[in-house]
Amino acid sequence: MRGIGIFWYLQTVQMTNKTLSITTARFAGYVTRREGRKFLQLSDNFPQPAAPQGKAGQDDWASLYIHIPFCRTLCPFCCFNRYLLDEAKARRYFINLRREVEFYIKRGFRFSDFYFGGGTPTVLMDELLVFIDFLKKNFKVRQISMETTQREITPEVVTALKQAGVNRLSIGVQSFDNDLLKSMGRLVGSGEEAREKLKMAQGQFDTVNADFIFNFPTQTLAQFEKDVAIFKELKIDQATFYPLMPSPHKKSRLERRFSKVDVSHEREFYDVILRELFQGGYKASTAWCFSRGDRLIDEYIIDYDDYVGVGAGSVGFLNGDFFVNTFSLEKYDELINAGKLPIVSWRRLSEREHLRYYMLTKLFGMSLDKEKFRRRFNGDIHQKLRWEMAFFKLFGLVKENHLIEVTPQGMYTLCVMQKEFFAALNTLRELYIEEQI
Repeated sequence: MRGIGIFWYLQTVQMTNKTLSITTARFAGYVTRREGRKFLQLSDNFPQPAAPQGKAGQDDWASLYIHIPFCRTLCPFCCFNRYLLDEAKARRYFINLRREVEFYIKRGFRFSDFYFGGGTPTVLMDELLVFIDFLKKNFKVRQISMETTQREITPEVVTALKQAGVNRLSIGVQSFDNDLLKSMGRLVGSGEEAREKLKMAQGQFDTVNADFIFNFPTQTLAQFEKDVAIFKELKIDQATFYPLMPSPHKKSRLERRFSKVDVSHEREFYDVILRELFQGGYKASTAWCFSRGDRLIDEYIIDYDDYVGVGAGSVGFLNGDFFVNTFSLEKYDELINAGKLPIVSWRRLSEREHLRYYMLTKLFGMSLDKEKFRRRFNGDIHQKLRWEMAFFKLFGLVKENHLIEVTPQGMYTLCVMQKEFFAALNTLRELYIEEQI
């Protein structure tokens, strides 16, 4: 009886700790959601983006995000700016994209790390390769990360991307389960095809990543566990697991088609990731990206404090200023051909907003360097963010030495916080897409 009593007590403590963890994550998520909404309070009276004094001409102080908004099919759950492929429009778009980058070159910007997102950047390979060649002629290219879908992957495409210098290839899989893919409206191919395409790419790049989604309506825990098991069997370099984070209208459409978007089981999905990958020898590169050893990651907001976004529907963050490009292809073309940057909105973050944004992005990447924080903000993090750090330490979400590192107990909280921040940005994207701003 005593053994049964001890077992019951341990189970009760475990459940209490788990409940506390979920409550902590939801509270932190609520605060992040509130902060993220401030990014929606934008002005159209913006300054011209400029490299900071002393950094103009340096290659490694900011990264460049390049948005290619064309897809062969449109996934219903995607919140990014995207259009069905129109070849004539896409070719004109690539011309404009080069001109936009030239505007930044003339302003003294230099980049070495590049991230192509979409949309599907590989839908027009000839234009993409010309654009990469343009980057090489103008910058000291160090790393290129490229998103794509399994439909686009062929031996010829893999060879071309490898020869072009792509270091990281990220393939949007979402799930290997065909029934779930059908429910999602994911029409780029079957789960079996995704496996073959991942194997085709594996070993050809420094990092091959597979993107998955979790907590999708109708997705069962058993389906997700099988997806994770298949990923492990394939021995792919890396997997990124995105929690469902729809914009308001997409959430409404999902709920009309399926059922209520339910976050009460989100932690159960995340526990599968922790058990099978984090506790199974994979490194947490971010709170939702897990790698076999040291690999490149897709979150350019982590590796760099500042980044420029080019293309229709991109955003940038420079020196505490948040910039938004037009989402309209027509307006993008009009502004570029008028010799103007296609920025339409801007917000200058307050010091506290900037501090919190910095803390979130670095801790989402699993660690914050206190000395780098001090240099950027001219102060100690415990003074600048006293209450925030007290919260993280009180609930055991971080540990501290020369770095502030996220503990296993804190990983789900950071996952929720980043999800809520991105959900706020998805609300912005939805508005700008609908209004063609």
